[in-house]
Amino acid sequence: MTGLDHLLERRRGVLGRNAPLFYDRPVHLVRGSGVWVEDADGRRYLDAYNNVPHVGHCHPHVVQAVARQAATLNLHTRYLDGVVVDYAERLTARFADSLDTAVLTCSGSESNELALRMARFATGRRGLIVSDFSYHGNTATLASLTTCFPVVEEFPASARAVRVPDPRHDGAGLTEAELLERYLGEVAEAVRSLEASGDGVGAILIDSFFANEGLPDAVAGYVAGAVELVRAAGGLFICDEVQAGFGRTGDALWGHELAGVTPDLVTLGKPMGNGHPIAGVVAGNELVSAFQSAATYFNTFGGNPVSAAAGAAVLDVLDEEGLQANAHRVGAHLREGLAKLAARHEPLGDIRGRGLFVGVEIEHDGVPDAARTAWLVNAMRDRGVLLSRIGRHDNVLKIRPPLVFATEHADRLLDALDDALDGVPDRASDGTGPW
Repeated sequence: MTGLDHLLERRRGVLGRNAPLFYDRPVHLVRGSGVWVEDADGRRYLDAYNNVPHVGHCHPHVVQAVARQAATLNLHTRYLDGVVVDYAERLTARFADSLDTAVLTCSGSESNELALRMARFATGRRGLIVSDFSYHGNTATLASLTTCFPVVEEFPASARAVRVPDPRHDGAGLTEAELLERYLGEVAEAVRSLEASGDGVGAILIDSFFANEGLPDAVAGYVAGAVELVRAAGGLFICDEVQAGFGRTGDALWGHELAGVTPDLVTLGKPMGNGHPIAGVVAGNELVSAFQSAATYFNTFGGNPVSAAAGAAVLDVLDEEGLQANAHRVGAHLREGLAKLAARHEPLGDIRGRGLFVGVEIEHDGVPDAARTAWLVNAMRDRGVLLSRIGRHDNVLKIRPPLVFATEHADRLLDALDDALDGVPDRASDGTGPW
């Protein structure tokens, strides 16, 4: 038994036999720096997937900020602390004026759970609307709302799932106006159904960039129209920025800015502390303060000074290294290279996304091909590049690297993908794949 096999057996024994792992052959990573990670055998991998180390693995400025604060003081937020207040001020200053107050948590799940509580309190309505292929966290409430993979919780009677438009797959023969009318009609029907049930509409919870849905091309007016329908029924808009936020799209700091809509509540998580567990809800002071008056909410670790120091350091690096502009520039270079590959390789279909949040559809004769996608993810791992897959058909390569990803890294990814595509099995003649 190899060292990797032994560690895998130990993991199954203590963390559960079905705890998720990436890749057919798991990767045992032991260190990271920038866009690189290294395994126990000393092999380096280009990380084109992980958005948690948003400004790069083990960025020295973040590491130093965490170490400095950890050596000074770390407590919860029921004491006055200038580090925490300074960070909250800097964070909220990057939102619209109406979003001026932050409640800090430890994870995106906690943030979305809290936002739902706040929305239901503010509106007095329980009804919720989500996408029919989404994930927002793993609390009992959020698990029951999960629609993109199996969960043990039942979808609640007080919720409705709506399909979001995907022009590539849903728009055959339709103009964009007709597509918009069709899918806003689903939202309108969800609103009518919730009102008829007596639950009313408390909130719509979406990632306006629709990452789990496969990064479909935006249909102008869809998010704004859906939010208008919800607000007209007395509900609020909760925007999940856990994946698209902090400049990843290159064209805006927040995904909702691309949709032209200011949310009532914004939820944050993964990249906020570059790996240190900090997340939060950003909303208006009146909404937050009213909820705080009615419900004694506190979080032992949420917003502790060490996490706040990490979050502040991430903001420093985003500004000082111009990482949003880098995401725009390198993302454009990457998509251009992917388009050239698509002209030579039949499996590459639609190229999606913005900035350093890119999806590439894998197809066979124009039909989504999940098996080939899985094969390519593993083939890229074997070539030293880490990425993953998403989407309703599980056929979209997900490219979401740290924002320090440079053009030479994009070129390395493109070379590896070009090589992998030369060897992709043809399911019409090769029986090696799981098809």
